[in-house]
Amino acid sequence: MSAKSPVGVIGLGLIGTSLAQRLLQAGFPVAGFDIAAERRDNLARLGGTACASAREVGERCKEIVLAVFNTDQVESIVESPDGANLNKDHLVVCTSTCDPDRIEALAKRAAKRGIRFVESPLSGNSDQIAKGNGVALIGGTRADMDAAAPILNALCKQSFYLGPAGSGGRAKLAVNLVGGLNRAVMAEGLAFAESMGLELAPFLEVMKGSAVYSRAMDTRGMKMVESDFTPHAWLTQSLKDFKLMHEVAARVGQELPLATEYVKLVESCIAHGEGQLDNSVVMQEMRRRRKAR
Repeated sequence: MSAKSPVGVIGLGLIGTSLAQRLLQAGFPVAGFDIAAERRDNLARLGGTACASAREVGERCKEIVLAVFNTDQVESIVESPDGANLNKDHLVVCTSTCDPDRIEALAKRAAKRGIRFVESPLSGNSDQIAKGNGVALIGGTRADMDAAAPILNALCKQSFYLGPAGSGGRAKLAVNLVGGLNRAVMAEGLAFAESMGLELAPFLEVMKGSAVYSRAMDTRGMKMVESDFTPHAWLTQSLKDFKLMHEVAARVGQELPLATEYVKLVESCIAHGEGQLDNSVVMQEMRRRRKAR
């Protein structure tokens, strides 16, 4: 029998499933919940225990990882009567990309109830995270971070402590902004090269070896070249994150002109039915903007 205490995972989408895999590989028993039955079934196939509700996860596990879609869902799980029914014995690690101001406030409310709350949004797609190559951007008290260290170390090989709760989310929004724009710039460059008659696979290697290199070329380059948009990160998730960036930017008085153009690209892709494909599908929008000769 494992000597490690069970860890709950609430939200078993692309990221949540990768996190569950990381925990299972590290020897943690995992109990998880998602509203989608097929995702719960998939966790069971991986060796975890499927739960019928968030409350059941809270009853089984004192340490819980959240990988849900947005801030509303995080708040509901932590505070709603229909949530995980948390108490002073629980430690929560929130990996979702959320509104940092609301997470800062939520962490303070949770602390008053004796709940330890660590935010740890992750940089990296589901494939990177499953391989241990995600990066944790941590916010919270150092004491709570230390308590969560065995879980955090199992999830990611690299982490950064940014400060109080909310700090990790602020860093994540800025990181995601650069990541999204890197994908868009690469797609535009590839589409331009293609329109001039260059073969894309060799040209991608040229870019990787040049001054314009970005990690996006490693994770998304061949997906764009081969038009393989099997999702490692849904495009709809990217749109959610960029809209959140604009909300936060409006509060702090920062214009995001390039992010505004990225949102237009993504919204056009979604209008073409591509929302559940990988966010590298922006390549298709670049191709659609090519005029026939």
